[in-house]
Amino acid sequence: MSNLDEHPAEGVCGGEGAEGPVVERLEAREVVLGRTTKVRRLLPNKNRRMVGAWCFVDHYGPDDLTARVDSYDVPGERGMLVPPHPHTSLQTVSWLFEGEIEHRDSVGSHAMVRPGELNIMTAGNGIAHSEVSLPDGPPTLHGAQLWVALPDSHRTTVTPHFNAYADLPKLTLDGAQGTVMIGTVAGVTSPAPAYTPLVGADIQLEGAAATLPLTPAFEYAVLVVAGSLTVTSPTAADPAACVPAGADPTAGDLARGGLTAGFGEMLYLGAGRDGIQLTGDARFLLLGGEPFEEQLVMWWNFIGRSHEEIVAARNDWMASIDAQGTDRFPAVPGYDGDALPAPPLPATRLKPRPRSR
Repeated sequence: MSNLDEHPAEGVCGGEGAEGPVVERLEAREVVLGRTTKVRRLLPNKNRRMVGAWCFVDHYGPDDLTARVDSYDVPGERGMLVPPHPHTSLQTVSWLFEGEIEHRDSVGSHAMVRPGELNIMTAGNGIAHSEVSLPDGPPTLHGAQLWVALPDSHRTTVTPHFNAYADLPKLTLDGAQGTVMIGTVAGVTSPAPAYTPLVGADIQLEGAAATLPLTPAFEYAVLVVAGSLTVTSPTAADPAACVPAGADPTAGDLARGGLTAGFGEMLYLGAGRDGIQLTGDARFLLLGGEPFEEQLVMWWNFIGRSHEEIVAARNDWMASIDAQGTDRFPAVPGYDGDALPAPPLPATRLKPRPRSR
């Protein structure tokens, strides 16, 4: 999926270790994706730009596509309509709760993204893809699109590729069940490729209490996609230990009696915990990983390590549009329409920003 802001914000993330067992409530901002879909963007956030190597989180829907046919710029279109666009130095992770999306990419992949099935695309030095809701698809669309930053050891050398997994391993806990998308949760491991220590899972609370084991070296976040849940930290004996300097004082509630998150809200939980306790009737995504220590620049759909890398990637993408495909960004076969031009670069150099405020 694309970051389709007309004036995308710049940022350098990484380069700092995570705090200890903190908690922050991350507020979403609304962004129009393509010409037909609105999303709630949780990462990058004004307070926090990464959770492990997760550097981009969009949550969208549930949208009644039949009721939104003429509500955007393209009358008669429904659902998602994102033309071919580029990515560098990242993985896109597509996850649906309802609906269906057609994926095509420049390495020749053609797949349908469906609920409970993982589609993960590794960009390497350059890839392009499109995402479209088909006219005869399901009437409701609800999902999440996430990016994972690739480490310097792989970001330009790994061959661009696409993986789809229709049968992922299931997670069963007392009071909860779910699917492990990537990494390992409670001893259950996904086959999806990861290039840094990483975890992602889709978990359903069954109206009861559950204890979710965590890896203390990882930082975590939870994104509620249905219902509401209350999170408490059994390993934080001192409530003040859960409140970083300058944070919302209600953060201490995580240790005292729990902090509740509702639909579309994300809680950042920091590192240093071996588990959390969950109560409620909710569905949520668990995201986590080792703190990403490398400096990285994010702008539009590109990740690099410097202003010059971003400029070169943009120039290469625009050249690919003119040539209808180049070695770095081949054309997306089977897509009927024009590729998406890159927005203008800012007038100033892209400058470093910390991974958190």
